[in-house]
Amino acid sequence: MAESSRPQPYQPGAVSLFFVAKAGVFAAGFWIWLLVLVLRTDSATGLQVLAATGTITTTLVAVLLGARMALQHNAAIRHAEVKRLLVDISWNAFTAAGNAETGGKVVPFPTAPGDGEWAAQRSGADRVSVLDRGASERNGGRDRRRQPPRS
Repeated sequence: MAESSRPQPYQPGAVSLFFVAKAGVFAAGFWIWLLVLVLRTDSATGLQVLAATGTITTTLVAVLLGARMALQHNAAIRHAEVKRLLVDISWNAFTAAGNAETGGKVVPFPTAPGDGEWAAQRSGADRVSVLDRGASERNGGRDRRRQPPRS
């Protein structure tokens, strides 16, 4: 099957990867600095505390940026799939409506009633109270007040 000519969806790329790699390089540098300081001296110094703080901070930043990039990548793929699915659905509905020879094959979308239809629905003439409904059922479904006159 031939590859589609659709444009590729947005996926986090070079900029996100640059910041993840930069944070990783800084974290590796701080880890090396901390390791060198720990192996050289016996007691804890201010430089070791500084190196440990930098190590923790840059490692957390690298992990968070990496996780964010992975989430953006997955979200971009899901978004592209949803868009593709919506296009397929709308295209199938369009072709089904165009190919329908009878009205039974395609379910029409519901339309909002016009202003005149809303007014008819709101009028009190079509409403039946609970008491009238009970009386109508007792009369065998005949309600004398609601039936039009016979001619």
